[in-house]
Amino acid sequence: MSELLKILGSRYPVIQGPIGELNSPEMVAAVCEAGGFGVLALGFTRDLEAIKKMIAEIRELTDKPFGANLMIAMNPANEQILEVLAEAGVKTVTTSAGSPKKIYPKIHELGMKGLHVVLDFSFALKAADAGADGLVVSGCESGGLRTMRPESSNMVLIPLVCDHVTVPVAAAGGIADSRGYGAALALGAQGVQIGTRFLSAAESPASEAWKKEILNCPDGGTTLLPLGGMNVRIINNPSLAEKMNDPNIDLSQAYNMMNMGKAWRSGDFDLFPAGGGQVSASITEIKSVKDIIDEMVS
Repeated sequence: MSELLKILGSRYPVIQGPIGELNSPEMVAAVCEAGGFGVLALGFTRDLEAIKKMIAEIRELTDKPFGANLMIAMNPANEQILEVLAEAGVKTVTTSAGSPKKIYPKIHELGMKGLHVVLDFSFALKAADAGADGLVVSGCESGGLRTMRPESSNMVLIPLVCDHVTVPVAAAGGIADSRGYGAALALGAQGVQIGTRFLSAAESPASEAWKKEILNCPDGGTTLLPLGGMNVRIINNPSLAEKMNDPNIDLSQAYNMMNMGKAWRSGDFDLFPAGGGQVSASITEIKSVKDIIDEMVS
C-alpha cells in the first residue's frame, strides 16, 4: 500500500477536488462508495452546526473514510472546524490558499493528517518543510484559483516535485480518465485529485447549465481571469470575450469574486463565467461517479 493510500484510507488514490463551497453529502458519499476519497469543501463555511449536519448526512450514506478541504487564509473558523471534524472521526483533510504553518500544528495536535495543495515547485518545498503530510500538486491545467506568476504543466511539475520531497504527492490538473491517471503515476505521483471531471458527474450538485458549459468547452476554451492578486481559470463565453476585447474594461473590476458562487449555482455566467480546468475540452458526456472512477483505475 502506498503512503498516500495509508493517509487517505480509501480503496483508490482518487481524491475529490473541492469546488469553492459547492457541497453535496450525496456527492461526497458517491465518491467514497466508488472507492475514492470524498472531500467536503469548507473553504468559506463558518457555520459549525451546518458542518455537523453535512457530516451526519454523509455518515448515513457511507461508512467509508472521507475528508474536508480548508482554505487557510479564507476562513478564521478553521481551528474550530478541525475540532468538529476530529470529533466526527475524520482523519485526513486537504488544505489550500495559505501557509500550512498556520494550521498544521493544530491538525497534528488532533491526530489528523493533511495534504496541502501547491501550485508551483517553491511552494511545494515550503509546504513539505512546514509539516504537510502529503502534497496535491496542481499544474497550470487545473481549474480554480491560480497564481499571477508563470506556471508549469504537470508534465514538468510533478516529477520536479517528486524528485525533491519525501512526502507522497497527488497530481491535479488535466486528469479525466485512465490515460491521465496512468500518466500521473508514471510521472511519480501516488494518486490524483479530480475536480472538473467530478464537477460534471451525474451526482454533482453543479447546475445543469454549468455541466453544459463543461461539455461544450472546446480545446483552448478556458482562460485565466485576473481577480485582485490571483487568477481563476474559467470557461470562455460571449460576454467574457466581449469584455476581454474592450481595452477600456478592467476584468478585475468587471467581475466580482463575491458573485462567483451565486453565478455558478444559478447558471448566470454573464455575472461570473463558469469555472473549469483545461480538461473540460475532453469531457463529452455526463457519467456517474462510479463509472468515472472504475474507468480511471482500470
